[in-house]
Amino acid sequence: MKMEPQKEHGWLQELVGEWVYESECSMGPGQPPGKFAGSEGVRSLGGLWVLCEGRGEMPNGGMASTLMTLGYDPQKKQYVGTWVGSMMTHLWVYAGSLDAEEKVLTLDTEGPMFTEEGKLAKYKDVIEVKNHDHRVLTSHMLGDDGEWRQFVTANYRRKT
Repeated sequence: MKMEPQKEHGWLQELVGEWVYESECSMGPGQPPGKFAGSEGVRSLGGLWVLCEGRGEMPNGGMASTLMTLGYDPQKKQYVGTWVGSMMTHLWVYAGSLDAEEKVLTLDTEGPMFTEEGKLAKYKDVIEVKNHDHRVLTSHMLGDDGEWRQFVTANYRRKT
């Protein structure tokens, strides 16, 4: 079986390249945001998937490695993927969609609540393509009050 890339797969290929990022992370009420930086290499897998391999600082010190996979499932008519990091044992599983302007990919997932051990919460990661050389990733968690709270902003710039 050989699948041919579709228009949606083409959108993902725009992410391919070498990137550097600067990020801010909410560290909790009354605390200044944590700032960290790193790099990410994004490569294509058969024109159907992208593999995003990151390396960078953690907000509380130390280094971390991450791996995100993103693809498009024509049967489900949605983007799909995963995310893992060297700092945790949870496998984040994504399902999402592009906005009408094809600039913003919103990925829904579920993962551990950082404030309560053993409890899961709903999250969304949003990738916004500003232009060929700049994209922004924001991460949001759904609060008990039904409101989404942004806790991470990362600006990615293509290495030249």
